[in-house]
Amino acid sequence: MSVVFLFEQVLNGLLLGIYYLLIALGLSIIFSLGGIVNLAHGALFAVGAYLMVQITPLVGYGPAFLISPVVVAILGMILERLFFRRFYKSDPVLSLLFTFGLAMILEQALRMAFGASPLQFNIPQFLRGQAMLGDFMYPYYRIGMLGVALLVLVGLWALLHRTAFGKVVRAGIQDPEMVRALGISLAPVLTAVCGIGIGMAGLAGVLLAPITGVHPAMGHEIMTAAFVVVVIGGLGSFWGVIIAALLVGVIRGLTSFFIPPASEASLYLLMLIVLLLRPRGLMGERMERLE
Repeated sequence: MSVVFLFEQVLNGLLLGIYYLLIALGLSIIFSLGGIVNLAHGALFAVGAYLMVQITPLVGYGPAFLISPVVVAILGMILERLFFRRFYKSDPVLSLLFTFGLAMILEQALRMAFGASPLQFNIPQFLRGQAMLGDFMYPYYRIGMLGVALLVLVGLWALLHRTAFGKVVRAGIQDPEMVRALGISLAPVLTAVCGIGIGMAGLAGVLLAPITGVHPAMGHEIMTAAFVVVVIGGLGSFWGVIIAALLVGVIRGLTSFFIPPASEASLYLLMLIVLLLRPRGLMGERMERLE
């Protein structure tokens, strides 16, 4: 086996980890700040993919690429204002049950509107082909998607660590009572966080649409992996989730190629090992619930 071939498999794993990361970061910050276990995240990921498929013929690939995740983010903020905020002071099991029902509703709505058969979405012409560096070849589309995901992660890091909004979010995760005692309302912050987190899930759906095909249940498998990433990385940890997502992506990418039967099991084995050694996850922090 050549070094070039091995590098290609690692790069594919990193790309898979990036998709997990876009979903897992949203799950992590929404739960960390509001205590909401959002099982509808995968369905909203699918909504982003379907929006991309439907909007692209109308306005073109570029505008659709921008519009689709923004629409999903707005939908996320609407859901937070109408429903999620009712569960902030409740047992997390209630939000889990509600979002599970919401996921089923969204999935069935997609199935009723577009049918159960997968929809094909082709890579745009300007992103087709492969980059070549000696013996190494890699698709332009995947390189572009890695670049987009990197820009999003850098932007999110800057938002959380270099702005007043980010300081409130991080303080709200660590000690919401203190934030409230200082006279800062977390309500608009929670709405914005839900919009950002769910919008990132929509972006992941947009990025993945040309690779996997688009169908109503497309969020199920990636949601399982995203929850594993959150558990491994640790709630409340930006870098923990990043490290976990890339680690899970590379391990799953390599095992799916070299030991296909162990692909699914590798995620849970890694999670089991991490939880046995460090129950909070790789970089998990102790957090207080919003009351």
